[in-house]
This record gives sequence, C-alpha cells and structure tokens, in this order.
Amino acid sequence: MTTKTTRYISKTAMSFALLAPGLALAQADTSNWKCESCPFDSGARAAYEAGGTYISDDAARFGNGTGYDEKGGYANLDGAGRLVSEEYLLDWTFADLGADSRMLQIDGGLQGKFGFHVGYRELPYRRFDTTSTIFTQAASDRLLLPSGWVPAGTTAGFTQLATSLAPQNIGTDRQIVDLGADWTPASQFRLFADFRRQTRDGIDITSGPSYTQTSFLPRFIDFETDQIDAGVQYATERASLTLAYYGSFFTNNNPSLTWETPYTAAPGATTLRMAREPDNDFQQVSLSGKYRFDAADTIIAASLATGTGEQDQEFLPYTINPDLGGNALPVPSLGAEVDTMNYALMLTSRPFDKARIKFGYRYDERDNTTPQYDWTRVIVDLFALGEAEQNTPYSFERSHLTLSGELVTWKDIRISGGYDRRTIKRDYQEVAEQTVDEGWGQMRWQPLAWFDFTLKGGASERDIDRYDETVGISLGQNPLMRKYYLAYRYRTYGELVASFTPVDSPLAFTTTVLMADDNYSQSRLGLTDSEELRVTADLSWAIAESTSVYFMIGHEAIDALQTGSEQFSTYDWVARHDDTFDHFGAGLRYAPVDGKLALRFDYNRGDGNTSIFVDSLSGGPSDLPDLESTLDSARIEASYAFSERLEGTFDLRYERFELADFAMVSEATLPTVLTMGADPYDYDVYAVGIGIRYRFGVEKLELAD
Repeated sequence: MTTKTTRYISKTAMSFALLAPGLALAQADTSNWKCESCPFDSGARAAYEAGGTYISDDAARFGNGTGYDEKGGYANLDGAGRLVSEEYLLDWTFADLGADSRMLQIDGGLQGKFGFHVGYRELPYRRFDTTSTIFTQAASDRLLLPSGWVPAGTTAGFTQLATSLAPQNIGTDRQIVDLGADWTPASQFRLFADFRRQTRDGIDITSGPSYTQTSFLPRFIDFETDQIDAGVQYATERASLTLAYYGSFFTNNNPSLTWETPYTAAPGATTLRMAREPDNDFQQVSLSGKYRFDAADTIIAASLATGTGEQDQEFLPYTINPDLGGNALPVPSLGAEVDTMNYALMLTSRPFDKARIKFGYRYDERDNTTPQYDWTRVIVDLFALGEAEQNTPYSFERSHLTLSGELVTWKDIRISGGYDRRTIKRDYQEVAEQTVDEGWGQMRWQPLAWFDFTLKGGASERDIDRYDETVGISLGQNPLMRKYYLAYRYRTYGELVASFTPVDSPLAFTTTVLMADDNYSQSRLGLTDSEELRVTADLSWAIAESTSVYFMIGHEAIDALQTGSEQFSTYDWVARHDDTFDHFGAGLRYAPVDGKLALRFDYNRGDGNTSIFVDSLSGGPSDLPDLESTLDSARIEASYAFSERLEGTFDLRYERFELADFAMVSEATLPTVLTMGADPYDYDVYAVGIGIRYRFGVEKLELAD
C-alpha cells in the first residue's frame, strides 16, 4: 500500500544439485551453477510502486508520523533498486514521496575500499487540530491581541473571546539530512565521517504567566541542530582501536517570545516577554578499543571520552516593563560551561565450556564550571524584588558496576545471576549521594527443543546518605516531602517466560508474567508504594503452507499510593492511582507460493483506564473523573500478480480512537487560565489506497514492512 512508509529488501535463493550416491565430485559439471546469495553479486534490479490514498476525515493523531492528517487524496511513489558490479555498488530507496513522512536513502561505493551514503527524511508530528487562539502573529517571536480587545481579571470577563478565536493547528515537522563516507586505505585502517542536519519547525503550545493568571500561547518553533561524527579505526582479527570526534551544535532562531496579556494588568505590564532555549554546543573526543585473548575465550573492551558543552546566549534585560528601572545585568551572557568525562571497561570470559562470566564498570562525570553571579530578579515583569540570588551550577558523578555469570548444569539447566551497584553524587540537591544495590537470579530450562522455560527474580535497594530538608525549605517546600527519584526505595520483582514451539506442530505459544513492587518506606509525604503486574500471551497457528493466523493478548496494571498535606505538616490526604491497560490483537496471512493473490489482515484493540481516588481531611473521600482511552485499528492488505513483474496492490485501514481527559477543557473553563480549547480525541478514519508495483532487472525486490 502507498499509505505506509515502506522499505525494500532483495530476496535471493541459492540453487543446489542433488548428486546421485557414489557420483564423484570431479564428475559434476558446475559451469552452470548459480549462487545468487554469494557476495559476488552483479547486475541491476529495481521495484517501484505508484498509487494513491484517500483519507476519509481530518484527524491529527491519525496523521501523526505519516502526515495523513487531513481529509482528501494523496499521491505517492515508493521504490528501491540496486546496481552492482564486481567493484561498484549502488543502492537506493525512497518511500512516501507524496506524504509529509517522505524519505530517500542512497548508499554506494567501491566495495571494500570506499563507501558513501546520502539520506533525507521528514517526520511529521501532529498534536491537535481542534485548538484555537485569540493571538495573531506579528513576527515569529511576537504575539498580538485582537484589535479592540477588552482586558478582564478572569476569562469569564473576556467579552470578545468567542468572536476573536481563530483555528490554530498544533504540530511540527522535522527534516533530517544525512551525509557520510568511509574510506579504507589499507586492510586494517578505516576512516569515517558523518554529518547530520536536523531542522524542526512548526507551532507548539507554551504557557505565558502573568503572576496569578496565565495564557496558553501558540509558540513558533524554528530549531536547527548540526551533528558531526568522524574518526579513524584500526582493526585486526584480535583487536580494534577507534579514535573519534563528536560535535553537536544547536541554534534556536526564535530565542524569545513576546506577547500581550489578555488580562487586566498594571501600567507597563501589558506586554510580557520570556526567553526560550538558548543556542549551545557540545564537543567530545573518545578513544575505544577491544582485544580478544585465546585463553578462556576472553574479550576485554574499554572506552574513554572527554567533552565540553558551552552556552553563551546573550541575556534579555530583567524586564520589558518600561516603568521598572531594575538593576543592570551582572554580565551580558552567562558563559556557561560543562565538562564531561566518562570511561568504561567490559570483560567477558568463558573459563570452560559450560560457564561464562561478565564484568563491567562505567563512570560518568559532569562538572559544571559555570560562574556564579548575583541576580536581582523581576517577577513576571511586575515586581522588582531587589534581593540577590545566585544561579546554581548543578554537577554530578555516576558510576555503575555490574558482575554476572552463567553456568550450564544438569539436564542443560542454565543458572545465572548477577549483582549491580549504581552510585550517584550530586551538588545543590536534597540528596548528595545515593547508592542502588541490585541482585538477581535466573533459571532457564529447555528439556526439549520446543519447550523453553525461564524464571527470573531479584531485589534492589536505593539507599541515601541523608535527605537534606533545608534545601526543600529554601524552595518553599514541606520539609517532610520526599521526591520519589531521590527517596529511599526497596524494589522486588519476578518474571516468568514460557514458550512452546513443537517442531511437528502448527501451533506456537508464548506467555510472560512480570510482577514488581516498589516500597518507599522512609517517605512520609510523596509516593509511598507502587505495584505493577504485566501478563502477555501470544499464539500462532500455521493452518496450511500458505495460511497462518496469530492471536495476542496483554494486560498491565499499575497501582500507586501517594500522601500529601494541606496544612504544611504531616499527611492529611491520600491519593491512590490505579492504571490498567489491556490489549488484544489478531491477524491472518495468506500467501501461496505459486498463487497470484496474497492477503494480510490485522486487528488491534487497546483500552486504557486511570482511576484516582482521593481522601482528604477537609474534603473527605472523592473520585476524580476517570481517564479513559480506546483504540481500535484494523487493516487489510492485498496484492495480485498480473505477471511475474507487475502487481496491483490494495490497502484498507480503519482506526477509531476515543479519549476522556478531564484536563482538556475549553478556553474559558478555568477563570485564570486561557487555554487553546483542545478537544479530547474522538475520531473514526478510513484510509483506502491502491497502487501498481513493477519490478525491473533479473531478480525480484519486494516490499517489506
């Protein structure tokens, strides 16, 4: 079908001769033997498909990733080809040229000596097509209110809101260009260089606060990121060594956003401004290598890298309010710099045939050397505090030690286990140091070739040196609050995997069960407990040589308990979150070897539900509205071979998605928040595609998912 991004692969087959018993090899005439899968490929072949797709309705989410977000017809062209001789090779692939998800890839070169690649991709991200705004774009970084707008203290007082709203879709497009080459001047040396430019443009949503009120604003995005990978590699049968350079350079062509507030504002504060992502770059040099010892079949690998990230974007003034004098900035730009260093060591060995051990260690350091200055902030262009505050240069050190082993015991039972230790040290946070110790064990039993049973379990403990309550107090937080990612946690988990794939049976079955429990026993406020259960099963059945079906089902449940305080003291309210996700899928394949007609059918259904129960001292027990989502997706694909080279294709896809989300409200639902009125997703869409596929050359190139 022409509605999906397709890739092409060449399928080859090796011919062979059945020799009569007792016939000497020298008597065989091999002059006409053909090895189609040998590396000495030659010739030209290609496959192209042209067609069209019709989309039945507008739906932003349906077009996310494909670009098919608007009702109507789309023309399309897909293709792939190969041209190869004894020395040269050229491969090309392109897909979805009629859609916003188009891609093109060309690879080629002199085999064994030189290679190059050129690529282009577009990735559409479609978020909302039901949003609207009162703001108009005066420039890419400036938003204006409608002419004659009457400000008010709440959204209920916006008398011109209904007549001023204009549709504004939310979405972005990402374009990626890849260029690269490698050269092998000698058998043991290889030089490589790759360049990637990624641009992202479109409209996103951001919030523009004005102290106790805020507006959701359409934000115009114009990002550019250039990345460079280059290096030299030396490799032998035993060893390899690579010296490489990596660079990343980010540019934001809209580094600030200015807007007029729709709320009643003090004189001089009717226009507000905020800074956005600053330009920055990161550069790194790395050295990596590995060596293989004959003794105990041992491989040792190591890497070392050092880099620097810099950001020197020019600051905006403290305020855009002309009535606030404000102090001068201490410096025109921050001159931020972060130095990174990491190294790693990995050792794998097989001391004897039925045993294997693995050791690894990794260290990462981020040293933020950004200077600290005294700043006198202005709050939302309205209040000049006059109090000096300093910027915080966060740094950290992380290390990860891992040790594991496996032993094949009686009746080919594989027993394995391992130990992991992760340590992190931080600056300027509630927890300066924490350590996670984890141990696990696994048993795998395969008594028969068609039966495989694996049982795994383990436990981990995240310990902290202490929780510094003064940090939270300085930020206006309850000193009893514990952030879940910094708090003490004890986790236990277990997993079972079983598969039955009898060789002489058309049936194959696999099931997985996972259970995990997280306990935050030292947290008085915050997340205190979380439990997870996941069950999956899939069954495939080869009804005949040309026909097969499959079924799969999955269930996941996550329960979490959270405590809080309304009185800025010990806990006086509790909330329980219950998340459940269910999935069912089924499909059929019909592809006779010598037939002209091939069919494929797939159906998937997913249901998600989140229930939140709250019991508070002041409000008593209550339930928030459930968050619910339902997705139904079905697809039929068919192809008919008119000849060995010409095929017709047909594709029918249906998708229905419903979402209930109480956080998505109309523009004026909240008195102090002007939203963009995004509706919860609710759509039914059909996509119908037809196409013609033609193959050139001596071998077939077929469409692949």
